[in-house]
Amino acid sequence: MFQTQLKAAAARIEARLMTSLENRADQPVTHGMRYAVAGGKRLRGFLVMEGAALYGIGPEQSVHAAAAIEAVHAYSLVHDDMPCMDDDDLRRGQPTVHVKWDDGTALLVGDALQTLAFEFLADESCHPDPAVRIDLVATMARASGIDGMVLGQAQDIAAETAGRPLTLDEITELQANKTGALIRWSAEAGARLGQADIAPLSAYSTALGLAFQIADDILDVEGDVAKTGKRVQKDADAGKATFVSLLGLDGAKARAKALVEEAEDALAPFGEKADTLRATARFVIARET
Repeated sequence: MFQTQLKAAAARIEARLMTSLENRADQPVTHGMRYAVAGGKRLRGFLVMEGAALYGIGPEQSVHAAAAIEAVHAYSLVHDDMPCMDDDDLRRGQPTVHVKWDDGTALLVGDALQTLAFEFLADESCHPDPAVRIDLVATMARASGIDGMVLGQAQDIAAETAGRPLTLDEITELQANKTGALIRWSAEAGARLGQADIAPLSAYSTALGLAFQIADDILDVEGDVAKTGKRVQKDADAGKATFVSLLGLDGAKARAKALVEEAEDALAPFGEKADTLRATARFVIARET
């Protein structure tokens, strides 16, 4: 049931993304944008749509904000894969954008995807109230910028030349920015669309975001490149401190499981209506990609 819901949402989000790229300039950047947004689990977009559903907002409306977060996520991956960042050559089982084209095209693809996200949020189809749209735009800017994801990326780069491994508290802060900020925005967006209190979904997504990153660290150790679609063991090869290196494999798994329980508990105000979000939290630490 959960996988069916996830795939249905992913298909709807992908259709919205691809429709937005129709009738655009026929040149490498546009082709690279389509390439970069194709595929993936669409977990962040799914969180938007399921959070919105708690407030009676249907997928035909929430898909715009869902497409926005997926565009930002895709941009972040394109840039993160570049030689000046993580220097990865494989993403979702395919050559990364800079490998398939070149660095300049990859840079522009990421830039264009980022601005596309704000197009989605500014569209009246996203929400009829301009104040809600402005709130979504402003919070997206903070989550993806120097107060969120970009800060986390900068902290990650700085850690590579710090001369010492990061502590557990430092890694937790870094990942709360680099990975967690967009996951928090994704879950909170439903409450923002519903003009409701964001606190329950904020608590849920804070725990979920950290569990997601711990699961990523575990996959880097135990994952199969054929399933993950990206290189594994790269953190260990680079000598980076991770949740696994600091907590041990069993300790990291236990911590992720406890965070999932914390995320589920935060959904208590919604009762059974939030069962799909609970299943999402369990999926995060059971996934193989």
